Amino acid sequence: MKVMPACLMCCLVLLAAPAPAADRITGQPFATRSVVYAPEAMAATSHPLATQIALDVMKQGGSAVDAAIAANAALGLMEPTGNGIGGDLFAIVWDPKSQKLHGYNGSGRSPKGLTLKWFQDNGHQSVPSHGPLPVTVPGTVDGWFALHGRFGKLPMADVLAPTVRYARDGHPVHDTIAYYWNRSVPLLSKWPGFSEQFTFDGRAPRTGELWKNPNLANTLETIGREGRDAFYKGDIARRIDAYFREHDGFLRYEDLAAHEGEWVEPASANYRGVDVWELPPNGQGIAALQILEILEGFDFSKFEFGSAEHVHLFVEAKKLAFADRARWYADPDYFPARDGDRAKAKALVGELVSEQYAAKRRALINPDRAARSVDAGILQHGDTIYLTTADKDGMMVSLIQSNYRGMGSGMATPGLGFIFQDRGEQFVLKAGHPNSFAPGKRPFHTIIPAFITKDGEPWVSFGLMGGAMQPQGHAQIVMNLVDFGMNLQEAGDAPRIQHDGSTDPAGQVAEMNDGGVLNLETGFPYETIRALMRKGHTIEFADGPYGGYQAIARDPETGVYAGASESRKDGQAAGY
Repeated sequence: MKVMPACLMCCLVLLAAPAPAADRITGQPFATRSVVYAPEAMAATSHPLATQIALDVMKQGGSAVDAAIAANAALGLMEPTGNGIGGDLFAIVWDPKSQKLHGYNGSGRSPKGLTLKWFQDNGHQSVPSHGPLPVTVPGTVDGWFALHGRFGKLPMADVLAPTVRYARDGHPVHDTIAYYWNRSVPLLSKWPGFSEQFTFDGRAPRTGELWKNPNLANTLETIGREGRDAFYKGDIARRIDAYFREHDGFLRYEDLAAHEGEWVEPASANYRGVDVWELPPNGQGIAALQILEILEGFDFSKFEFGSAEHVHLFVEAKKLAFADRARWYADPDYFPARDGDRAKAKALVGELVSEQYAAKRRALINPDRAARSVDAGILQHGDTIYLTTADKDGMMVSLIQSNYRGMGSGMATPGLGFIFQDRGEQFVLKAGHPNSFAPGKRPFHTIIPAFITKDGEPWVSFGLMGGAMQPQGHAQIVMNLVDFGMNLQEAGDAPRIQHDGSTDPAGQVAEMNDGGVLNLETGFPYETIRALMRKGHTIEFADGPYGGYQAIARDPETGVYAGASESRKDGQAAGY
């Protein structure tokens, strides 16, 4: 939320911004709390009750995957401002048995009965942000059962039972969630089914008020009892079909019945001796890898955290990676080949994250001047929750789930207790664009889980939600840990850099030609801001676009877990 013109706000920042604060105990960069340590299991989520549910599931013999599903279900109830079973899911799992990472892409596709021509014939220049038209098939429930089928231990009904109880008996709403819920109600109340199921007589619940969702309790109980197909092929699917037919939507029973997520191979880049892992497109995860590959060519031991050199080089690397993001990231079944040739898609990803390509892109950075525009490289070929869990056997889960735009489309089938995502807004209504709308296609996705390994062993499972901030945040977390020697908590609490205005995969920014806008969170010294302005950066104040971080690290020698949950959310890291 930008609140003042750049020129005026920069003056205020110069006067008001303090030097980076030091932690009162360690003297290192500021941390809001100590790192949490535990010998057997750990969970870090954006809600304390969800964290406790995850731990309880593992105490009952459940795996880290069971715990992650249980926590995700709880967050769909307790933090509907960011997620729910009407949205999509992505995950990376470290499996101690196979000693490897497994990736899952649980994103849904566009309705098969909706076409680019329909949008054009009806005068749409872009996909609407809310209502029935941006709704795509929800992939979360399928993702739960895919993960559970491979790595789960407890019956799904037991995994979902804690959320069913809270949905029926109620839970108190937390501060940050109440704030965003209140902001969403005026925007979404006009859509059928929303006010009846997500307000108290037209208003959002207040902080500390008890919130119940018996409709969601019934839906989750049915899913736990009858399995995945209860959602995609049973009565729930038929009710969804009838609802969208009644309200001028295109999502149909056949779209739900045909849905399948997929196991994917995570992509990686080595950054100063550690391997950082992300999922390949249709998500934006490899942008974080591209940023890091470009930055590896600079010696950050010469720069302090928060210095003008640190911020400038990061922002310029981000601009280059995001130019490629707008040009090359899309559903691999449609791009770069139009015949679903996954070998071509894999080769494209490999080139984008290669050292050779990074060197070419790095050479474009001027250390003394901000770039106003950048082109994509020439190749040879929206609000969210993040959580992470780890169990006694060494399994670690990095999971992210979202409805997009906070509470999603506003479309909520009566009696089911959840809101559908509006992820289809990320499609472009222009033929030939990599993310051009097509029936049965997956949109460009912003939500990305991450993982770091060291010498082939699991080190850090982490994520940082928040739209286009996510790859920027992932790269900053890695730099904070590796370049600046911060601990797990400090790495998340440190002030963040957010650059906005790059060319966008969804066509919302046609082409960056003014250098974009740089937002610096409170904590950067005024000397840095002044030096960045001299390099040509436009700096504006922004309230809250910096994401939300959770992380778990594992000590390879002792097996002890460390957990962190940052101060920008209502969350908690805890273990036993």
